[in-house]
Amino acid sequence: MIHIRQAVKEDSAEIARLFLISSDGLAEYIWSKVGGPGETVIEAGARRYARQGVAFSYENCLIAEREGDTVGMAHGFGMEEDPDAEPESDPVLKPYSELEDYGSLYLSAMAVVEQYRNAGIGAALMEAVNRRARGLSLRRISLICFERNVGAMRLYRKLGFRELDRRAVVPHPTLHYRDGDAVLLARECSPPEL
Repeated sequence: MIHIRQAVKEDSAEIARLFLISSDGLAEYIWSKVGGPGETVIEAGARRYARQGVAFSYENCLIAEREGDTVGMAHGFGMEEDPDAEPESDPVLKPYSELEDYGSLYLSAMAVVEQYRNAGIGAALMEAVNRRARGLSLRRISLICFERNVGAMRLYRKLGFRELDRRAVVPHPTLHYRDGDAVLLARECSPPEL
């Protein structure tokens, strides 16, 4: 039996661990830049998700549990344009900052622990994300996926996501995919079940 719940601050390390799985190396790149002296990448990620009142917070995360164990998570927040935002200067991050679908719930990460994949957990998380988007009065869900991540691209297309835009990946040793494009995908929220 899978239970989906709102994350709490104490989940921050698990969120970071699962975020590393879903980001295909991008989180490792970011967290290695923001980590404190002697801090591991996971510790930097956990510190990032322990914050409140920001997009990348446990507050925007759903946890999937099975028999009390964390087996997956989905992290997403409302994508709003910030007129005061400075253009991204980091060449590795710039393509992702250009792929934004304002007015959508941006699904920044969804991951399921490997031994629990293909058991409906991803579908349950996606339905919970859909409910969250509707609850925030957002009509679309958006995400970014590496085109070379063929399995994820196949899944998202099967779930009704369509391509909105793409940018060439800027290679870096932490990234799992060092060529091809990062693809912005979106789909309309499905209506509530009756």
